[in-house]
Amino acid sequence: MYEKRNHETNRGQIHIICLEDLVPKNHILRAIDAAIDFNFIYDEVEGLYSKAENGRPGIDPVSLFKIVMIQYIFGIRSMRQTIKEIESNYAYRWFIGYDIGEDIPHFSTFGKNYTRRFKDTDIFERIFTHILNEAVRHGFVDEKAVFIDGTHIKASANKRKSAKRAISVQAKKYQEQLDQEIEEDRRKHGKKRLKQKEEIKERIVTVSTTDEESGMFHKGEHERQFAYVANTACDNHNFVLGFVIGAGNIHDSVMFDEVYKNVVNRFPKIKAIAVDSGYKTPAIAKQIIDDGRIPCMPYKRPMTKDGYFRKHEYVYDEYYDCMICPNDKILKYSTTNREGYQEYKSNPKDCEACPYRNKCTASKVNQKVVTRHIWEKYIEQVEDYRHTQECKAIYSRRKETIERVFADAKEKHNMRYTHYRGLAKVKAETALRFACMNLKKLAQWMKKDGLLPQKYYDMRRGIA
Repeated sequence: MYEKRNHETNRGQIHIICLEDLVPKNHILRAIDAAIDFNFIYDEVEGLYSKAENGRPGIDPVSLFKIVMIQYIFGIRSMRQTIKEIESNYAYRWFIGYDIGEDIPHFSTFGKNYTRRFKDTDIFERIFTHILNEAVRHGFVDEKAVFIDGTHIKASANKRKSAKRAISVQAKKYQEQLDQEIEEDRRKHGKKRLKQKEEIKERIVTVSTTDEESGMFHKGEHERQFAYVANTACDNHNFVLGFVIGAGNIHDSVMFDEVYKNVVNRFPKIKAIAVDSGYKTPAIAKQIIDDGRIPCMPYKRPMTKDGYFRKHEYVYDEYYDCMICPNDKILKYSTTNREGYQEYKSNPKDCEACPYRNKCTASKVNQKVVTRHIWEKYIEQVEDYRHTQECKAIYSRRKETIERVFADAKEKHNMRYTHYRGLAKVKAETALRFACMNLKKLAQWMKKDGLLPQKYYDMRRGIA
């Protein structure tokens, strides 16, 4: 048996009901709306709207940003589709403050507001910061360890529409300090100052003619494509603490300095920094250790040919400042090059008669050269930290923290690609997306701990 329903009659029924009754009591938007007072947006946009009463008034800024938040919270693919969803979804209408029969703004409204009001402002970063500060205020952010990594966002650019172009080469942020220490090291070894090298001011790269600020990305088995890269930091509870957006062809280690300083300036109590092997450079290790923090980095496989001795098999003697090869022969200091590497060279006569020569060097002059960075001691400290239980425990959390953040952002919040073009727009989009991810987690944790305002729990019990 079954109950036969009169579909035509039911569709035409008239009820006296309010929008509040149509939103499920356990809907996530109810918790989000109770978790934070969105009126802070009025203060953030102060001065961005005209005070003159001439013309048609603009859309309420809180409603405008809530529309965008719906797109990112629920991973809707575009603003056009978001507006269609809001038109037929009572919970979405309730969240943005629009009644059942009220017309929803056109999908181009946010784009026009961005162009006229929000462009060249930091309103999106301020919204991100405000929500993050709420998580900090409730004690949800764990500052003991921070996890940093980068992920690529596919650009809205056809990879076939490109051109070769010369771009300026920026000096490394630590180059001045490195140059000073190179000269000091050469002076100690009785070497002359290096001649001034003519700086390479430009290099040729593939540039998109559709979105010039994106960069060509090609890694492993991935196809070549134009993309942006988001270097991001999160805590042990997966709250996003900071991020930096750059062209897709910029290496993670180059962007580390900015995202690192951004996070440690905001959270000075951070004790450990966990990063993957792409960040394992002498400069980054030095920066973290000199700041009094612990770098948690993985083992990095030596880049040597199969069948040859690994670099760690050549032992450095600090007292005599020399290298000792696996055959117990001495490699003496030769010079310190422009990249900051000390070169140690063997005696060709020793190598010529050595039984291990085929496993050591293929040099035609029978001479082995081993290099050691002047900041190599920091990498050695990283290796010491790597074997501690504390570092092992922190690094093992990467797959559950920063990698999970990227997985959720791409699968649940539609960060796999962007419809926007230009670094500023992609940065604004990413700021709001990470803000929404933090907001969703904040609401869920407050709900779990019973920290939401009383009105939320009264509503769950049906109290008016």
